[in-house]
Amino acid sequence: MNAPQKPETLNAPHTNAAWHQRRLAATPRGVGVFGDFFIDRAKNAELWDIEGRRFIDFAGGIAVLNTGHVHPKVQAAIAAQLQRFTHSCYQVVPYAEYVSLAERINAIVPIDGPVKTAFFSTGAEAIENAMKIARAATGRSGIVAFGGAFHGRSLFAVSLTGKVQPYKAGFGPFPPEVYHVPFPVSADSFEDAKKAMAQLFKADIEPSRVAAIVFEPVQGEGGFNPILPAAVQWLRELCDAHGILLIADEVQTGFARTGRMFAMEHFGVRPDLMTLAKSMAGGTTLSAVCGRAAVMDGPAPGGLGGTYAGHPLAIAAAHAVLDVMEEEGLCARAQRLGDQLIATLIAKRAALQCIGDVRGLGAMVACEFVDPKTGAPDADTTKRVQMAALRRGLLLLSCGVNANVIRFLFPLTIEDAVFNEGLAVFDAALAEVVA
Repeated sequence: MNAPQKPETLNAPHTNAAWHQRRLAATPRGVGVFGDFFIDRAKNAELWDIEGRRFIDFAGGIAVLNTGHVHPKVQAAIAAQLQRFTHSCYQVVPYAEYVSLAERINAIVPIDGPVKTAFFSTGAEAIENAMKIARAATGRSGIVAFGGAFHGRSLFAVSLTGKVQPYKAGFGPFPPEVYHVPFPVSADSFEDAKKAMAQLFKADIEPSRVAAIVFEPVQGEGGFNPILPAAVQWLRELCDAHGILLIADEVQTGFARTGRMFAMEHFGVRPDLMTLAKSMAGGTTLSAVCGRAAVMDGPAPGGLGGTYAGHPLAIAAAHAVLDVMEEEGLCARAQRLGDQLIATLIAKRAALQCIGDVRGLGAMVACEFVDPKTGAPDADTTKRVQMAALRRGLLLLSCGVNANVIRFLFPLTIEDAVFNEGLAVFDAALAEVVA
């Protein structure tokens, strides 16, 4: 038998342009890609593409890299675990590290009473399982979410997501008994939310059939909108009055991003369940649902889990991440860097009428771009600033229902010199676009 032949494509030029064409031919358009370059290596807040070009990373893999690319302690933890075993399926042969990580998470999350944690692989999985837990624990089926929310792309998660393009268009019908109300970010929207919730309970579903209300303390894809603190207290009281579970989706806000280990610590309100993922495990795939023990025990044995859920390599990485966050004081560093960035953006807003609202919590910071004459959202300027920054080697992400928000998600371990260099590049991009 002749040896298998290598595909001719393996001999193609190793350039960004060549790989981009191969990507278009080999992968579906539904997997949207922002960059037209391909990463070769990375370190902390910098990465280099296959042609050797350097980029400063202010995207962090969409909030996954709070401890930076290839942190030495995280890398060492994964390498050590790799020498022991890579997989057993926790539901078949358990391992102690899963249990000890659950204990560590239980001890630090802002949830009252005894707490339990189950691990999964992705943020969407965490959300899906939080809904299962809530329904099993309450015996109810209704779920209330918010406009502008993002909770994932899987079918149930995207039904919770409050943004049609590109997440929901063409994928319906969605699972039933999911309802949306306006997200309260100001006094006016808070009143709108309260009126909408009251109308929902009158017209669509009685509160005794609602299992949970789920919200992001700071909306991610929706535009980096911090929830109004008074609204968090209102949600807690509303849930307590009707036996509804309050679920905080901290997939993007968790693990020091907002200046606290978890964003809910800013509000003094305790949820019943929390979903965690992204920066939990230093770039490896790990998520979690944690909550009051009695609620978490709602599903029967076998109702939760997954073949790869709580993967040993990711569990090892997460232990290292928690160590790094404590040892390097990343909560305090997030607050310091976030304060510096907000001050910089506010100063620019004073000189540039195209910059609208500047907002953030800790190092979860965003600025809006608006039409200077009308104040209307300006997605075009946002895109041009983003691309001008990219041409100069700065990776930025946009977000918002109107696509007019630049969000900043740099690693919290970023060196001061690299952080300041990134701000200078952003300044140059602004000057190019709005000059």
